[in-house]
Amino acid sequence: MTTIVNNPPAQEKSNGPFGVIIVLIIVFVLGYLGYVYGLPAIRQMQIGTPTQINVPSTIDVNINK
Repeated sequence: MTTIVNNPPAQEKSNGPFGVIIVLIIVFVLGYLGYVYGLPAIRQMQIGTPTQINVPSTIDVNINK
């Protein structure tokens, strides 16, 4: 009697470490942007001092000649 062995086909290999390197670069860039722009924004929100804008009640638009 004949024995048939079905071997699975060879699987494709990934691109190696290139995917990991790309992900690490993206994580580093996002971390840097969060540090540069995110932390100052969070600190500004924690201070809680609203921006004070002074608007004059009248504006003189006459031009002196």
